[in-house]
Amino acid sequence: MTSAQPVVDLMWAHWKTKTLLSALETGVFGELAAGPLETGDLAARTGVHARVAPDFFDALVALGLLERHGAHYANSPAAAAYLDPARSEAYLGGGFLDRSTGLADDLTRVLRSGEALNGAHTGRDYYESVYRTAGSVRSFQRDMTALSIDSARAIAEEFPWQDHRSLADIGCAEGALSTQVLLRHPHLTATGFDLPPTREGFLAYTAAHGLTERQVFAEGDFFKDDLPRADVIVFGHVLHNWDLETKKLLLRKAYEALPPGGAVLVYETLIDDERRDNAIGLILSLIMHMEVPEGFDYTGADCTAWMRECGFRDTRVRHLAGPESMVVAVKPAPGE
Repeated sequence: MTSAQPVVDLMWAHWKTKTLLSALETGVFGELAAGPLETGDLAARTGVHARVAPDFFDALVALGLLERHGAHYANSPAAAAYLDPARSEAYLGGGFLDRSTGLADDLTRVLRSGEALNGAHTGRDYYESVYRTAGSVRSFQRDMTALSIDSARAIAEEFPWQDHRSLADIGCAEGALSTQVLLRHPHLTATGFDLPPTREGFLAYTAAHGLTERQVFAEGDFFKDDLPRADVIVFGHVLHNWDLETKKLLLRKAYEALPPGGAVLVYETLIDDERRDNAIGLILSLIMHMEVPEGFDYTGADCTAWMRECGFRDTRVRHLAGPESMVVAVKPAPGE
């Protein structure tokens, strides 16, 4: 099957360029020319909001433009040589800024204000906007399918589905994840759980893949309703939309809905535990700040800790495809 990764890579290249431009516009490299600065000092000197500063500066580390030593940041050798505006004989930033005027205005504005561009104050505001019309719902669902399909195929292969009989995909969009799993494992049934406006798109996608008898839609709001009961509960690109307490709330709800021995599976563009390598995970967290002001991306170690706090055991992190990974945990039997 054809991978979406070549196209997705180009999309992320655009965001890497925007991140560099915002660093130039906020003066990061010039401020660090005299020596390392602690996170708060660098944020204050560049006018970057404290809420988004760690993800922004760590994204520049992962892009090879900054170095981080403890809580202090410094220019990388390449940035010191070519991105310090005081070094006029070798400075590459000026021409780059001139040729890219306006490209990073949205990101730079969020870095300085700490506020979402669309006026949303919570994830609920954001999704009310996305689900406002049938056209915007279908567009969003198709985007989620395209961005998730490689991970969905990997999950269908890598997770031990032979040990389970059912799954529930929470925030299912079109149902790409559960569809890929059911196509690969004919003994399984699935439930897609999402807000009512997604029903039509989910049912059409299910029918197109010949899974109407094995896959059903359950409409609901995971803030108000219990999650569907299943052997495996999946959150794909869901937790990063919400603040920490909501992330933990959803994991607790999954724990309550699972039988002993059942599993929760979370897949995202996880940030690497050292916050130095997966630039895309850090950039996606910046995008969350742009669109959903309480949302943020996180590491596998973060997610593992939250799962254990909710009572899960046997946690593990596995790479899936491209920059994405999954975190899996099991609900123990009573007394374990």
